Amino acid sequence: MSWSNVTASAPLTTTSKLVDKNAKIYVAGHRGMVGSAIVRRLQQLGYHNLLTRSHAELDLTNQAAVTQFLAQEAPDYIFLAAAKVGGIHANNTYRAEFLYANLMIEANIIHAAWQAGVKRLLFLGSSCIYPRDCPQPIQESYLLTGPLEATNEPYAIAKIAGIKLCETYNHQHGTQYVSGMPTNLYGPNDTYDLNNSHVLPALIRKANEAKQRGDSQLVVWGSGTPMREFLYVDDMADACVFLMERPAIHQGLFNVGTGQDVTIRALAETVMAVVGFAGEIVFDASKPDGTPRKLLDVSMMRDLGWQGTTTLHDGIALAYKDFLRQSQG
Repeated sequence: MSWSNVTASAPLTTTSKLVDKNAKIYVAGHRGMVGSAIVRRLQQLGYHNLLTRSHAELDLTNQAAVTQFLAQEAPDYIFLAAAKVGGIHANNTYRAEFLYANLMIEANIIHAAWQAGVKRLLFLGSSCIYPRDCPQPIQESYLLTGPLEATNEPYAIAKIAGIKLCETYNHQHGTQYVSGMPTNLYGPNDTYDLNNSHVLPALIRKANEAKQRGDSQLVVWGSGTPMREFLYVDDMADACVFLMERPAIHQGLFNVGTGQDVTIRALAETVMAVVGFAGEIVFDASKPDGTPRKLLDVSMMRDLGWQGTTTLHDGIALAYKDFLRQSQG
């Protein structure tokens, strides 16, 4: 697959301790937002022996097919970015699908990776794994200390299972599998379908359409008071490569974010400024807010020497450029 049509990303300045550039690296989910960003970052750093498969070529929910694929290819590293994802509406509507598909994907790849002798694997989780009402900012140690947010509980449970699979395979089989827990991600190759997208891409599309129609108002779900943290996806990809390039890491779970959050109202205002829509914000209180606040404690990543470089305004501008590219394509 050609990557020449991928939108340019913001420059990254993290200094990496490079490993073998000839290593065979399998990126599961390479066509998704996170997976494609990981491919871009690996290529920027000079890794050229990248292994990818589309869903049509390899169904990751098929255990036999995944086992055969990894046994034949025997990659040195695996980035497990494949997942069934969506926003509040999708998570709450397709609960069985989100639980089943994500459990199957992660279990098949992690188990087959161990069988194939793959020592290093990075599993991509989600900050929704943490309890709905846990203290802020959220530390990795808060996992499994309280009830989950109801609207995305099945997806969260699947991701928790993936984390525990990595932990238990490390413990029992001596593998070096690590989990990265990103905050809300956005950027190139995001989904802008209003029925399935997350809040930021949904706001980009709504603001752009309101601007094109000449509307005087932008309707935003919920009350506007929940606080969210957002990370540009190319920064997340850089963090993923950073973790995989570190020697054996004993702590297997790392929060990845900016350490700063904004209200949904402030987010909408920033999106409107980037898009160039000068209307009024109207909140639809009949729609759910989700978790009141979700800010990650990212001190563990900072202690290792990593932090993101893309500001929220600059990231939204890059995301809007990608949205326009998709709309015109």
